[in-house]
Amino acid sequence: MDRPNPVDEEYFFEGRAIVSETDLKGIITFANRRFCEISGYSVDELVGEPHSIIRHPDMPKAAFAQLWKTILSGTIWHGLVKNLRKDGKYYWVDTEVSPMYDENGTLKGYMAARKPASRKNIEETALLYQKMIAKES
Repeated sequence: MDRPNPVDEEYFFEGRAIVSETDLKGIITFANRRFCEISGYSVDELVGEPHSIIRHPDMPKAAFAQLWKTILSGTIWHGLVKNLRKDGKYYWVDTEVSPMYDENGTLKGYMAARKPASRKNIEETALLYQKMIAKES
């Protein structure tokens, strides 16, 4: 499942988190500099695009279905995600997605904060995702 071209996460992250914000439909409205650097996309290429622009084909549909179910309920989702860079390389991130509300308490979008995933968690999650994808076929 893993292609032989991962990025060196520690080099790219350098202790800084990837942060992005989306509207209610998952369209990117904000991408921090670290997100641009790691994904290989410019901010102009990311903003206005669905967050799935970086979805790796190894990610099971069920994982994102659970993410959406969780955040639509107003709860924070936490999990590992394998993302695809513009240049075809990939990177794993430990991700937290939380709802964002306006001053009136109305849901206005979502914020995702990501950090490098541990090797142990990547190995465990990759096996789980392989099983999930096999069930999708």
